[in-house]
Amino acid sequence: MKKPELLVTPTKVSDIPLLAEAGATAIIIGEERFGLRLAGEFKQEALKEAVELAHAHNMKVYVAMNAIFHNEKVEAIEEYVKYVSSLHADAIVFGDPAVLMIVREVAPQMQLHWNTETTATNWFTCNYWIERGAKRAVLARELNMESIVEMKEHVKGEVEVQVHGMTCMFQSKRLLVGNYYKYREKDMEVSASSDGNLFLYDPERDAKYPIYEDENGTHIMSPNDICIIDDLQEMIEAGIDSFKIDGVLKSTEYIVEVTKKYRQAIDLCIEDVDAYDDVKDDLYKEIEELQPVNRPLDTGFFYKETVY
Repeated sequence: MKKPELLVTPTKVSDIPLLAEAGATAIIIGEERFGLRLAGEFKQEALKEAVELAHAHNMKVYVAMNAIFHNEKVEAIEEYVKYVSSLHADAIVFGDPAVLMIVREVAPQMQLHWNTETTATNWFTCNYWIERGAKRAVLARELNMESIVEMKEHVKGEVEVQVHGMTCMFQSKRLLVGNYYKYREKDMEVSASSDGNLFLYDPERDAKYPIYEDENGTHIMSPNDICIIDDLQEMIEAGIDSFKIDGVLKSTEYIVEVTKKYRQAIDLCIEDVDAYDDVKDDLYKEIEELQPVNRPLDTGFFYKETVY
């Protein structure tokens, strides 16, 4: 069986050696003006340092450019693509066709990963973008296990699946939190994506939804963290190319420890599936012990029917 890539999200440059040692084989980084819901902010100099450091540790580097772009930002895309290309990053992650068109023009050798968060729900759409230059499709988080396996059978390029972490439930370009505080006549500094100190509370479900603002607007995140460490076998056997651990709003220590456990799980599942079966429940419990009190684990939509 092919060993899937283990893709993680560092919060800063100094995380990279720790994540490499923990077993990660790729990272996704970028600036919030171009990328959505990143675990850390990597301005151009930090981006350069991160690419060099990751490559020195035999890790691939994917640069996020999957933001929602309006006219005033389009001109900046070309210069940023040129800069990312000059660093020899391994791929650009995009959702907006504007990015694809500009990459074709100024950096045609650059690999592209298509990620719109929610619309990669069938293989026809994935193949549409792969036929237009994308190497990889990042599947929607709302797909169940059966659909994921079926997608891999038909998608003509690589397939990436998030196996751990929180997911985005809502995004608005409006600064809803800041406007709320303004309405309440309270001063507020816009929370950076690494803070995670604000929540929406749903008393009916007794759930806390992390909410934060950045240059891209307001983001409301899931009250639970996906964790599928105890059920990786079907996706590995199906040949899923990349497993992503999303570390947005998580500490370095948490991301590193979770990466170690997924590394162990993936390796065992490929080398000795019986040994994996023996330890997978323990690995799940070990991750449960790492969770904050208000962040229970669940399986997301892997075994849940999506109801519209």
